[in-house]
Formats: sequence, structure tokens, C-alpha cells
Amino acid sequence: MYPNLYFLLKSWFGVEWPFLRLANSFGFFVAIAFIGGAFVLSRELKRKEAVGLLSPTEEMIVVGNPATWTELIINFIIGFLFGYKIVGFFVLAGSFEDTQAYILSTQGNFWGGLLLGAILAFIKWRERHKQQLPKPEERKVRIYPHDRVGDMVIIAVIFGFAGAKVFHILENWEDFTRDPASYLSFSGLTFYGGLIVAGIAVYRYARKYKIGFKHLLDAFGPTMMLAYALGRIGCQVAGDGDWGIANSAYISNPQGQVVLSDTTRFREALQANAREYKDQFGSLDDVPHKSVVAPSWVPTWLVAYNYPHNVLSEGVRFQDCKDQQYCSFLPVPVFPTPFYETVTCLLLFGGLMALRKKILFPGGLFAVYLVMNGIERFLVETIRVNTKYDLFGIHPTQAELISLGLVIAGVILWFYWKKLAEKKAAAPTEA
Repeated sequence: MYPNLYFLLKSWFGVEWPFLRLANSFGFFVAIAFIGGAFVLSRELKRKEAVGLLSPTEEMIVVGNPATWTELIINFIIGFLFGYKIVGFFVLAGSFEDTQAYILSTQGNFWGGLLLGAILAFIKWRERHKQQLPKPEERKVRIYPHDRVGDMVIIAVIFGFAGAKVFHILENWEDFTRDPASYLSFSGLTFYGGLIVAGIAVYRYARKYKIGFKHLLDAFGPTMMLAYALGRIGCQVAGDGDWGIANSAYISNPQGQVVLSDTTRFREALQANAREYKDQFGSLDDVPHKSVVAPSWVPTWLVAYNYPHNVLSEGVRFQDCKDQQYCSFLPVPVFPTPFYETVTCLLLFGGLMALRKKILFPGGLFAVYLVMNGIERFLVETIRVNTKYDLFGIHPTQAELISLGLVIAGVILWFYWKKLAEKKAAAPTEA
């Protein structure tokens, strides 16, 4: 487990560079997910533009103006915030011990913020000064949909994060009302919340700039599948709590090693950590688990992983660990569902890329994505720990309800959009 790059280099090369604690592995892979997704999205939009499915729009822009005070102030504020925190990491004692708490605090270095803010403001001023004309000109430019990928990614990041956080709070409402402050962190995100809210925001953006939305959705289908697969690597590497139910065929020994167990030793492990499990599940009898022994040719961690050094510091501490953070492992290993989803979604991404030129009516590929995504998520929910609802005698999770809705929506949209395309194709002939 590598909660940040500090632990990665320490484990692989034996070096200890405290500043690498700034680079959290979860955030690193989320960034990789957005970069990979943006690349695929841009490629798909260019392909659709080349065959005439998407068209550019023309806009009037003014070139040659100097930097405005608003631009300079915005750049200064951004630079100040980064400088305030980054320099503070190196000059304030204890800032590396709990990086997330430090980032969310008011601590920092004023002079570092002032310096970086001034540098960014100067860079903006110089950039615009080089382009300044004696008399500003108004020019008409063509902007293609692929030119707007950066804007769409930023919108997806902002609204996706907000939606993921809100849905996570709704899914864990009782815990939130009991301790709201614990939810002011970068962990605790619900994918479907981000998908729904980001989707609405991107839809409004597409309408504003007259981008064919169904073709845009088709480009987003494989994009989101790849981004989700890459993002789940961060969940697996960091151990952010998005893991599966316990595998009662194994337990963790005091050294943090996963060893075979039996029913008695499994119950003893639960009893030894009764407070933690009761806080989460209410009763030791309600702890969800399945007993699966890995075949001899399969690494044990593929079915039972205890997430050592997880970012939540959940479980029991390593006896010889000196860090205040990231010293815990789960007393009963769990199914590593983030790894399962990474492998599955990479395969589904390949399937969508293979289908993208074969499904000819607009919106069809996105409908397939909805069905694939819904089935994949519904299946993984059967071995994942999540809050369950009581609906008419059944107990689904939030993700199961939404994934079922996505499958149904995907099937409906497939037949509806296909029928519309057939009617459109037949219309000139009938006329």
C-alpha cells in the first residue's frame, strides 16, 4: 500500500523524502484518469469531426488587449494560495505528519504565498504584453468541439467532485449528522453522484456551444470507462475504504500478514476488534463476509487483502510503525473490489472502442456504456460494503439502485434513439 509517493519510494528504493507526502497516490491516479480520459475524448471528437458528425462554431474574439486587473488579481490569488500552502509544508513543523489536515487548515506561509502570487501575476502580464497590439482587433475564429475538451474536463472535475461528495453524504446521512466535520476531506466520494451531476453540467455546456449532444455522449462512453478504470487504481493503491466485504477464510496476524483461518479464528478476530466492527455494522453478527480460499495458482491478495498502510488508518496498527498516519491494516482481509473494477472496466473500455465504428446511430454507443456500467457496478456491489436501504422488504445499496436504473435507461435509450435514427433515414425516401 502506498498512500503517497513517499511510501512508494521508501518501499522500492529505501529513500525517505518527506516532501513526497504531498503527492497522494489517490490524487495522482485521479489526475492520470482525467488525462487519459481527455486524450480519448479528444481523439473521438476529432474522428467525428473528420466524418462530418460534429461541426465547429464561429466566435468573435478581441486580440491585442493588455492584461486586465481582473486577470492579474485572479492569477495572484491562485499563486498566493499555492505558495501559502506549499512553502508552509517546508517551514511549518508537523505539516508532513497529516498532509490532509494541513491542506484543509488555515496554516501556511504568508511570504511564500505573496511571492508565488506576484510571480503568477507577472507571468500573466508579460504574456498579454507580448501579444498586445497598438490597436486591439476583433477576429472571427472557428472553434471545434475537440478544442473545448479542456473546458469540459474542468467542468466535469468540479461538478463531478461536488456531486460525488453530496451523494456520499446522502448515502451516509446518519454518520454525517453525527459528525459533519469528518466529511470535510478529500475522501468519501460516490462515483454515480459525480456521474449524474457532471453529466448535467456538461449537457448545459454542450447546448450553449451547439455541440451535438448524442455524438458527444458517444465520445464520452469509452472516455468515462477508461477514466473510471484508472481512478480505481488509486482506490486500490491508497486503500480509501472502497473495498469489499470480509473474506472469512483468512485473517491478519499481528505482523500484518494474511494467513488462512477458520470460523473460530474469524470470530475471534472480530471480537478482538469489536468496537470498530460494531461502530460500522451495529453488531458482529451483521458483519458481511464470504469464505473464499484462493487456488494455489492465484495470489492470496486477489481474494483477501488487508490494505496495509491504508489512508483511512483503519484497522490495527503495525507494532513497529513510527508514523502517526498510515500505520494500520485490516484485522480481517477483504475482497479488493477496486482491483476487480480496474480489470473489468479496462476490458469494457476495449469493447466500447471496438464497437464505436460499428454502432452507427447517434447515442447508441452511450446506451451500451450505460448497460455495461450498470451491470458491472451491480455485480461488484454484491461483495462491497455499502449502506443498504430498506425498500419493500429488500435491501439494495444506493449504487445498486442507480446501476439498475442505468441498465434500464440504456436499454430504453438504445431502442428509442435507434428508432429515431431509422425514421430520420427513411424520411427523405418517403418524401
